[in-house]
Amino acid sequence: MASSSHRRRPRQDRDFEWRPVRGPLLAVAAVAGVALLVTLVVAFRPGGPGGSGQDRAVSASSAATTAGAPERASAPSSTSPASPRPSSAAPAPTASGRTGAPSASTAPPAASPARQAAPGTARTPATTTAPAPGRIRPGTTYDGVATSYDVGDGDGACSYGPTSDVMTAAMNTADYETAKACGAYVSVRAAGGASITVRITNECPAPCAVGQLDLSRQAFAKLAPISAGRIAITWSLLSPAVSDTVSIRYKTGSTQYWCGVQAIGHRNPLARLEVRTGGGWLALTRTGYNYFLSEQGTGCGSEIRLTDIYGEQLVVPALAVRPDTVQRTGLQFTRH
Repeated sequence: MASSSHRRRPRQDRDFEWRPVRGPLLAVAAVAGVALLVTLVVAFRPGGPGGSGQDRAVSASSAATTAGAPERASAPSSTSPASPRPSSAAPAPTASGRTGAPSASTAPPAASPARQAAPGTARTPATTTAPAPGRIRPGTTYDGVATSYDVGDGDGACSYGPTSDVMTAAMNTADYETAKACGAYVSVRAAGGASITVRITNECPAPCAVGQLDLSRQAFAKLAPISAGRIAITWSLLSPAVSDTVSIRYKTGSTQYWCGVQAIGHRNPLARLEVRTGGGWLALTRTGYNYFLSEQGTGCGSEIRLTDIYGEQLVVPALAVRPDTVQRTGLQFTRH
């Protein structure tokens, strides 16, 4: 009979016997290892806590795309040109001593393109340009002498033709200025205080001196006796009230191939006469007998633009070329 020390215990007794438990420890170790690996992966994966901001942005963009959000343009790569950045340098002082960028009021204005009217554009009857006075200037008083002559039928170098108006005068050659004085109204005052208004219709050649007026006998008689012969005067330009309007007359022999144009009845002295051409306005040359010539016929019968010494312009509609015919325009320069 075997001794009791060699007997095998019942199963319940064997459950309480201590022995190494290998199965559970291996399971726990495996779980711990997996957890550690997951932690390391999470910690060092792109977009994780250790990733850069760019990695996070890419990770967020990928997540949004995966979730169905619309894809957005990515930031420029390092090879793209950098956007302008404000300079870190201190702003330079302005002319006034203040620092900072110049204000809008100090910035130079942008140049605007010059405006130019196209040929054929409708124009108002009267416009204004730069004044164009000659030797006789508005607002100026001139010293001189007055003499007298017999005006006959009233015609003279200005080619206005015969007239019943006897309150006229001939201007000395220098101040006549190649007919620029024609049609001017002049106030003449004698040393004794008497004064008259005359219209320039003629030229007084040498020996008439600068400042001298050769008056009609009728006009001179209102200042002094004809027997005085020569008296000291002062005179100045006028812009009087008139009842007439400007008229146009083509010279004898004018056609569409050659013409002379004259303006009559203008309140103020005429500085320039132009005719309309295909290329714009053409200034005609003034003669000493007070006609403006178009030697080649350019502009004959077209629109006419008149400019007085104050710079006012009148545009006369096209008129037929009718030699020696006075054609009224219904226009007149402004009174000054």
